[in-house]
Amino acid sequence: MTLDQSQRWNPDVLMTLPLSKNLAVALMRALAPHWGALLALALLLVVGLAVHDDYGIAGDEAYHRDVFLSKLTQLRGEHADLPTVHDNFSGGAFQFPLLFAERALGLQDMREIYPARRLLTRLFFLVGGLFAYLLVRRLFRNGLLALLAMLAFLLHPRLYAHSVFNAQDIPFAVMFGVALYLAHRAFRRGTVGAFVLLGVGVGIVLNLRIMGVVPLAAIPALRALDLAFAPSWAERKRVLVTTGAFALAIFLTIYGSLPYLWDNPLGRAAEWWTVLTVDYPYQPEGLFRGTLGRGVDFSEYLPVWFSITSPPFALLLGLIGGTVILLRAAKSPRGALRNTRLRFGLLLAGCFALPILAVILLDTDIYHGWRHLYFLWAPFSALGAFGLQWLATALRRERLSRAAFAAVGLGVAATLASMALIHPMQQAYFNPLVDRVTPERLLSQYTMDYWGYSHRQAVEWLADNAHLIWPPASAITGSSDTLSRDNAAFLPESARERIAKPPGHGAFSIGDETRARPDLALHRVRVYGNTILTIERKANLREAYAETLSREPILNSVFAVYRMDDSLTLVKEPCAPSFVTETGFLLRITPVDASDLPAGRQSKGFDIPGYPLSLRGAFFDRRCVASVPLPGYPIKEIDFAWSPERLDAAAAREAMRRTKAEGRLLARAAYDVYLTNSELVYIQEQCDPLTTEHPFRVSVFPERVDDLPDAWRGRGHERFWFAFHQRGALLEEGACVALFPLPDYPITAIRTAQYIDGEGDLWEAAFSANPERYAAAYRAVAGSEPVTRGSFDLHLLAGDLVYVKEPCEPADTEARFFLHVIPERVGDLPEERRQFGWDNLDFRFFLNGAWFDGKCAARVPLPDYPIASVRTGQFVGGVGEIWSAEFDVGG
Repeated sequence: MTLDQSQRWNPDVLMTLPLSKNLAVALMRALAPHWGALLALALLLVVGLAVHDDYGIAGDEAYHRDVFLSKLTQLRGEHADLPTVHDNFSGGAFQFPLLFAERALGLQDMREIYPARRLLTRLFFLVGGLFAYLLVRRLFRNGLLALLAMLAFLLHPRLYAHSVFNAQDIPFAVMFGVALYLAHRAFRRGTVGAFVLLGVGVGIVLNLRIMGVVPLAAIPALRALDLAFAPSWAERKRVLVTTGAFALAIFLTIYGSLPYLWDNPLGRAAEWWTVLTVDYPYQPEGLFRGTLGRGVDFSEYLPVWFSITSPPFALLLGLIGGTVILLRAAKSPRGALRNTRLRFGLLLAGCFALPILAVILLDTDIYHGWRHLYFLWAPFSALGAFGLQWLATALRRERLSRAAFAAVGLGVAATLASMALIHPMQQAYFNPLVDRVTPERLLSQYTMDYWGYSHRQAVEWLADNAHLIWPPASAITGSSDTLSRDNAAFLPESARERIAKPPGHGAFSIGDETRARPDLALHRVRVYGNTILTIERKANLREAYAETLSREPILNSVFAVYRMDDSLTLVKEPCAPSFVTETGFLLRITPVDASDLPAGRQSKGFDIPGYPLSLRGAFFDRRCVASVPLPGYPIKEIDFAWSPERLDAAAAREAMRRTKAEGRLLARAAYDVYLTNSELVYIQEQCDPLTTEHPFRVSVFPERVDDLPDAWRGRGHERFWFAFHQRGALLEEGACVALFPLPDYPITAIRTAQYIDGEGDLWEAAFSANPERYAAAYRAVAGSEPVTRGSFDLHLLAGDLVYVKEPCEPADTEARFFLHVIPERVGDLPEERRQFGWDNLDFRFFLNGAWFDGKCAARVPLPDYPIASVRTGQFVGGVGEIWSAEFDVGG
């Protein structure tokens, strides 16, 4: 059937077509007015897929995934520690769907997981562009204006790059724009359903970031105006009902999506607001106009960052649009509030300006540029449509109006060209409002690559040029330099093989060192001529160490520090790699003349050069050596700080001597574990430094569960983690010693292990904290006749059941014990056990027993109700019972 032009959109004719063709034609009809936007989105999607793998792994990507994996564990009723307190308040409206998608797709390897997460984040960003288009089209009924607003939103270079690796700020920016669209829709329709949908949208925005309070406050304010202007009681009633539905939808959304609020909604909400706005536990850092950290004037911080990092064409249009809206509203305030489009323009202006004023007035700590406020781009890009519409109208003549649109098109093209020139480093974009021409000018004024995305370019260069480095490039994939290791993991397999050498004397370092020595620099990653990352050949650390043998150290602390001609050499022996890679080291240099300092430091009078030991040192021959360059100006004083202070060799040696003389040996495993002076002491007589690299875990079981912190009571024990390099020391005799202080409440048992993330425990030991208690129980029943003999002899002692075995090995007690108690009257049982007719008191041996003198004994209290009989033994899951015994108790 062929339709002529007159029939093509006739509904009566369409109804005669087959259903599939009817739907296809209807869909084509619906999409036809939007072909420009759809084509632009399709092109951006194709380009995005083509360059998807060009971006580096960011420092926070794994961190945020781990946080929400811990939250999933909490939701399953299990305890999981979060890295920081403020992570309790992080909403998972976007992160949880990423995890669910990851599991639904069966992704296991990080080389599968992170590309998938990034692709979904980029797609969601494109959804934000679509809603920017729909909002402006609703406002102006102009497809070209809407298309340009969409491009302004999507082609912000910094947001575009972050839409790959930032699954925190980008989803919030997108949802903020979606909420604005839903707000316009709700106010136009005025229905309960539209306001419920808006409430859900605002609730999700609030879940993602505390700044979701902006639309939460603005929309009720507009509804109050609607109430004031309502011409009749029926209209006022409709406003009240829809506003109530909006408020209820927000409450249910935010309460349902933030489990942290469930046990105390009002108290937790107040805490949430206080922590995230007033007491946020993160101090600002980074460089702004040549000044570091808290020295920054925050009244100009956000406006300047926004102005110098946004595309000029969008910046100009947004400022014009905001100005026009404010002038029109000032000319006729009442008319502006009654004009639907102008009133919504005021909402956009308020959503943009009020957060900036709040940040300035509250002196809020913001950092990393303005990434936490990327959501401002959603209302600002929509304001640009007001600006362009005003320009097109003000110029009046059609030719001039077209010229305005053409100029904006040229601005879009110029922005695309800028993005292409610095690809894939758009997150370091600056516009021409600052000096981008003078080499290293930007670097001296502003932080450029705060998350280390450029490590991808560094490891790619290493893979292509490994043959130029001698000794060979070493230990990228096994390095504790997480950014380099993670980025290397995403290279092609052939490239990974070229840089995956065994751990040893590292030949190079990768770091954002801004004063690299020219004679050691191998390669620099640059943006706008500014060095944001350096690959540097390390000094010959073997020669540096040999030179220290003829010198006296100027400091003996965690490391022995030696002063060389133009550097410091730091030495620790014996040593493990983590002492280099994870020791916090701060060097403070006071010059003879403060004018020799970098401009940003002259007011302070001292310099704090960033020299991470992982970039300056290496582990070889059981020793750690680092070479730290000194500045060329005359130095008056050098101060050192280490964080945290490590256990030194003398203290470790004394702890080992005291422990062996006075301590109680609790377990023998990879380490002998002792208890002395409320500390666990781990001793290994002949220790390979590499075996200390894996973290330790300690689970402490109290005598009274109420002694535990609230967060751990449901688990029945408290868990701690520590690294050997924080609490241990290697001795020249070849031994290694680590000390761990126990909590001050009474402890019944301890379980400890050393483990590898993602692979499991290397070894584990579980034991009673007071074995004498069980030795006393053994002596009390020794010589008496047991109630039954078997793998364990069983005795009744003062209402307790005592298990005895001699000789006994720890392996005899590894299997779980079952203990089933049958009462004389079923009614005496706890209510939840009555249907079974017996009580279940299963236990683990280390919680109720101990090993001593080749024997083992356990003591378990029996219930105080009359008991008919007891059945007990040991079992292994999936295998069954190992042994069992049954005996009568009642007369």
